[in-house]
Amino acid sequence: MGKPMPRPFLTRSEEKPSVGAIKNARHPFYEHCEEALGRIKQQGRYRTFTPLARQAERFPLYEEYVANMPEGREVIVWSTNDYLGMGVVPEVQEAAIAAIREHGAGAGGTRNIAGTSPLHNQLEAELAALHGKEAGLLFISGYVSNQASLQTILMSMPGWICFSDRLNHASMIAGIKGARGSQTVIFEHNDLVDLEAKLAAAPVDAPKLIAFESVYSMDGDMSDIGAICALARKYNALTYLDEVHAVGLYGQEGGGVSQRDGVADQVDIIEGTLAKGFGVHGGYITASAEIVDFLRSTASGFIFTTALPPSVVGAALASVRKVRAENWRRESLFERVHTMRQRLRAAGVPFTMTPSHIVPIPIGDAERCKRICRRLLVEFGHYATPINYPTVPEGTERLRLTPGPFHTDEMMDDMVRALSLLLREEGIIPEHITQKIGKVA
Repeated sequence: MGKPMPRPFLTRSEEKPSVGAIKNARHPFYEHCEEALGRIKQQGRYRTFTPLARQAERFPLYEEYVANMPEGREVIVWSTNDYLGMGVVPEVQEAAIAAIREHGAGAGGTRNIAGTSPLHNQLEAELAALHGKEAGLLFISGYVSNQASLQTILMSMPGWICFSDRLNHASMIAGIKGARGSQTVIFEHNDLVDLEAKLAAAPVDAPKLIAFESVYSMDGDMSDIGAICALARKYNALTYLDEVHAVGLYGQEGGGVSQRDGVADQVDIIEGTLAKGFGVHGGYITASAEIVDFLRSTASGFIFTTALPPSVVGAALASVRKVRAENWRRESLFERVHTMRQRLRAAGVPFTMTPSHIVPIPIGDAERCKRICRRLLVEFGHYATPINYPTVPEGTERLRLTPGPFHTDEMMDDMVRALSLLLREEGIIPEHITQKIGKVA
């Protein structure tokens, strides 16, 4: 008698019980989740995702899914972090496709386990050159590069004191908090007097690190990098600078605000992302050879995770090279930002003037902010992300606009008209202010 036939693959229902069957409703965590979500919804902080499919050949046009509309509808997006639109540049797309064909879809392992391709090494060298540093190191995201690097550094020796700007990004805070045994001193946002007072009060022989950003993404303000570096030299502190919202956009080659201001050589560690100004994905740090080698050898967030896929690395490498060589992309971005501000001002639409490319529209209430966002999308076909607590303090809710090189004058006029109408209806703009939208001189 022959061998019994192998059992066919189980259906999904045969493999495991239904979701309802495995829920342990007795555990207090379920009740905690329900109560917490209820509070978040009551406070107007509950977040929903808006599915938007980017149209690569027509960026910043996206396609929004609409029920009973098979092909969806086109919307104009004003909140992308792909500031230069590099994610849709044909050469960048082709580099990703070429890398897949040559190396496959995935990296196949961690950097230590067959996951390092020649593309990884080339990109790290390119990023080091961009910032004028000896070496670079790739991470799977900007969040991880901050979290893993800061935590590893601040646990490397006893007695570390980290001086952290009050408005530092959540990823930096996570890394600093995760560093067991280190001390954290928070200084007031961009306050050099407060920073120096706290540096002066610290033990002279304690290892110190100042963690700060160049462009703060919600308010659009900037730090005085040179002045902070001067304080670091005076009090023998290491400097860790997050240039996530600046790389690609500032400086002659896109090296960030530190390059623009001619102080990159004064910063010990420069951290950045490949997901914003470069339009792809991934994070990195650049520093001296010994610091990079130390983090490569000890940072668990680097060691124990699969490497970035070759397609991502290949696309990022092409993007960084183009951005470094093509300064006109930065010039185009800031021309568009300037034009958008002129149109907002002419229409009486309030916005926060910042030294950066970020244009916040203050709303001041979470529910109203979400409502305006929804009406912009549904009634006018424009999408601007509502920024609510805890990303910003309660009472400072805003729409965050990031005009880019692909936003036309016509798109701007249409968006400003929509904003003007909605903000009047919401009582944010007084009715007597006359709307003047048109050609900008």
